Amino acid sequence: LKETGTPLVVVYIEGRPLEKEWAAENADALLTAYYPGQEGGNAIAEVIFGKYNPAGRLPVTVPRSVGQIPIYYNRRAPQLHPYVEGEASPRYPFGYGLSYTTFDYSGLNLLPGDDGTLTVEATVTNSGDRDGEEVVQLYLHPEYAATVQPLMRLADFRRVSIPKGESRKVCFTLPVSAFEIIGPDYKPMLQKGSWDIMVGASSADIRLKGSHVM
Repeated sequence: LKETGTPLVVVYIEGRPLEKEWAAENADALLTAYYPGQEGGNAIAEVIFGKYNPAGRLPVTVPRSVGQIPIYYNRRAPQLHPYVEGEASPRYPFGYGLSYTTFDYSGLNLLPGDDGTLTVEATVTNSGDRDGEEVVQLYLHPEYAATVQPLMRLADFRRVSIPKGESRKVCFTLPVSAFEIIGPDYKPMLQKGSWDIMVGASSADIRLKGSHVM
């Protein structure tokens, strides 16, 4: 089919991440449907033919090969390094997903509350030519910590519907507990100091970044 020049869409029916290297490099589009149930055929057809604009995001990390396993977005330091025979980055990162439109991020605003909470605001604009939904993701990371922490940790997310050409303000309110870690005594503790606040479209696509001091 590829050799005929016909546009090729590969649909994956799966219960776990599969090896997608050939399809990712050769197909014109990939659609992961997991186990879609008895209405799955209709849902897949509506996505492929553009009746429905998809907004799903990966709840797992998809590796390039079995040799990368285990691989996950919230790994601890140090950063991944390339293999002798391949890349260290995953094929598709946690939180990744496409739609038939595009979104721009701007206006990060951090508003500390008197009770220790933190409100995070960001403006998301539908810069494409179709109405769509974006899954805005908020990640945290302490600059210094009593124990080794993940390079990033998903703290919250919002799925927001935005007509083409319009913008929406997305707000997150983080409780004090969002800035707790497991300390050296294996008990939760509030980690004082500076925290990185990251807002983006996936764990590998951070659009806005700021800092907050607890």
